Amino acid sequence: MVTFAFFAAMTGVGGGTLRDLLIGAPVFWMHATAPIAVCLGIALLVWFTPHRVWHERAIDWFDGLGLASYAVYGAAKATAYGIPWLPAAIMGVVTACMGGIIRDVLAGLPSIVIRPELYVTAAALAAGLYVGLDAVGLPPIAAGAIAVVLGFCLRGYAILGKVDLPAYRR
Repeated sequence: MVTFAFFAAMTGVGGGTLRDLLIGAPVFWMHATAPIAVCLGIALLVWFTPHRVWHERAIDWFDGLGLASYAVYGAAKATAYGIPWLPAAIMGVVTACMGGIIRDVLAGLPSIVIRPELYVTAAALAAGLYVGLDAVGLPPIAAGAIAVVLGFCLRGYAILGKVDLPAYRR
C-alpha cells in the first residue's frame, strides 16, 4: 500500500513539480497540503475499493480527463509567469505527462509516451489550444474549458477507437 501511494504521489505531482522548477515558480505541493493529500487519499480509496467496482477502462478515462486538465493548467500557469506562448504550451505538456513518465521509469515499465497511442498529442492539443485562445483574448475560463473538452475528446477518441499515430520509419 505504501508503494502504491508513493506511485500515486509521484504521478500526481511529478509533472507540476518539474514545470514549477523550470518556470521559476514555488513548487506547488511544497506550499499547500491539499495536492499531495488528494493524491494519497485517492490512492487509498482505489487501494481499498474492490476491483470489480471499477470498469476495466475507468483508469484510462480518469487519466484522459486529468491529462487534458493538467495540460491546460500547466500552460495557464506558465503563461501567468510570463513564459512565451510556445514554451508555455510545452510546459502544459510537461505538466500533464511527466508525472506518468516518472512513474513508469521508477516502475521499470515502457512509458505510454513512447507508444504510438494518442496521448502526448491530446495534451499538446489541450495546452496549445489554451495558449492560442488566451492569446486571441478569450477569457481564461472559456479558453480553458474549450481546451480541456477538446483535449479530452481527442484522448477519448483514441481510447474508444484504439487510434494510433503512424510510427517513425527509416
